[in-house]
Amino acid sequence: MNEQFLKNCLCTFTHTPLDPFHPTAETIRQEDIAHALSLVCRSNSHTSHFYSVAQHSLNCAAEALARGWGNRIALACLLHDASEAYIADIVRPVKHRLANYLEIESVLQSAIFAKFDLDDLSEQEFSKIRSIDDRILRYEFEQLIGIDLQNEDSELISLPDLSLRPFEDVETEFLNRLNALISQKE
Repeated sequence: MNEQFLKNCLCTFTHTPLDPFHPTAETIRQEDIAHALSLVCRSNSHTSHFYSVAQHSLNCAAEALARGWGNRIALACLLHDASEAYIADIVRPVKHRLANYLEIESVLQSAIFAKFDLDDLSEQEFSKIRSIDDRILRYEFEQLIGIDLQNEDSELISLPDLSLRPFEDVETEFLNRLNALISQKE
């Protein structure tokens, strides 16, 4: 590898060079997303046990399906944090103070949604995704950190799986769910 490559690209799990500032559909691989997210711990590892971004995303997708919001919203929920496979998970209090991070995250997330034909999500659909993400986050805080955030959100319909699981199992489940939702997308 040359120095220019190392300076501009991330070498992914599948050995695909990805420029986080200029991602393309060809450089975004579902295997890279599933693998990396299954190894990234939520809440900057301030949880009672290892709980990955991939497992969180699976829980969000399951909640979308339980609410009857369809495969398209479930797929978007599964992929809503996929940019973190390439640029890590930054906790919310810090993330919102890092303007450049938010720009990079937006570029990556937009490319990922486009790769999976979700680049036309409406504001109403994004609102549904955010509501599930926020509600699952509150549940995670209650169960994995022991903090009750006194939410007024609707109750969860599904029961999120917060168990300690081998990352390989979560990675496989993420890929299987992704492929199933892609093939069944409305």
